[in-house]
Amino acid sequence: MYPTTLTQLSRGNPFSAPLFTLQKADEPESHTAVQKRTFAAAAVAEGDSCEFGSQKYFILCGFGGILSCGTTHTAVVPLDLVKCRMQVDPAKYKSIFNGFSVTIREDGMRGLAKGWAPTFIGYSMQGLCKFGLYEVFKVLYGDMLGEEKAYMWRTSLYLAASASAEFFADVALAPMEACKVRIQTQPGYANTLRECAPKMYAEEGLWAFYKGVVPLWMRQIPYTMMKFACFERTVELLYKYVVPKPRSECSKSEQLVVTFIAGYIAGVFCAIVSHPADSVVSVLNKEKGSTAAQVLKRLGPKGVWKGLVARIIMIGTLTALQWFIYDSVKVYFRMPRPPPPEMPESLKKKLGLTE
Repeated sequence: MYPTTLTQLSRGNPFSAPLFTLQKADEPESHTAVQKRTFAAAAVAEGDSCEFGSQKYFILCGFGGILSCGTTHTAVVPLDLVKCRMQVDPAKYKSIFNGFSVTIREDGMRGLAKGWAPTFIGYSMQGLCKFGLYEVFKVLYGDMLGEEKAYMWRTSLYLAASASAEFFADVALAPMEACKVRIQTQPGYANTLRECAPKMYAEEGLWAFYKGVVPLWMRQIPYTMMKFACFERTVELLYKYVVPKPRSECSKSEQLVVTFIAGYIAGVFCAIVSHPADSVVSVLNKEKGSTAAQVLKRLGPKGVWKGLVARIIMIGTLTALQWFIYDSVKVYFRMPRPPPPEMPESLKKKLGLTE
């Protein structure tokens, strides 16, 4: 029988061993077959701290997501605060620089840090689910497709795995996102998370924390699909057409530079794709009793694009740093870091690319 557990199924994952065809579990592999692998997926390779697809691997991926999302989003809270205020009150906050000037004049330098606590907690939880579950779904969906189809449809696989992960990640993020926006966009409502959360619950109940989850899905799922799919394909193209030597010959620091560049490119596209929904979320969490459809209609085609430049700067930098930190965590913990997928030999033969 073929292996059935998640760990064993990951042996056939084309993103870990694209040139290796799964064998029956009761048939021992020869030493020669092991040597022919591009890299080991189901066994701990030399120098790795865990095997690809193992429970430890997924846990460390989740930890990497916590560090990458929690720290980066907290670091850009001042820019996020100005961006949100431009979206909900464009008459008062006319531009990025004007927004900073008005905020500092009214609240002082400390005012730029409003909402840092819900940002850190919320996006740490989101990062845990986003990166951790992405790796899980990528293994599962890759095995469901099979080696050849997973390679040919790899972009669709990235999109499906990231969308599935983000669905759960947004449920974890929604309560803290609601608190963050309320603190940042309603001066005088609350200054801290401890003050804001009980007040929101007393006024609107549990719904106050989850009324923005649908527009959050509208914003974050397209964003994350672009973030992962664009990053994965950009890395693949950079190593194929830009980097002058194979990935295996690049040092760890050189590989991380490629990661950062690919992350920034992906971030620009992420910001554009998700900005209209982001504008709706910001206004919706500020106002009581409004629906996403009402907010969208009131903002209009031009209103939903307010603050786009600030968001491109913020999200481009964020995405690049997130991928850099996430990949650095993998390097630090000596986790398996599969190279970009290569066409399986069986597919090459079918296409007549090899004899």
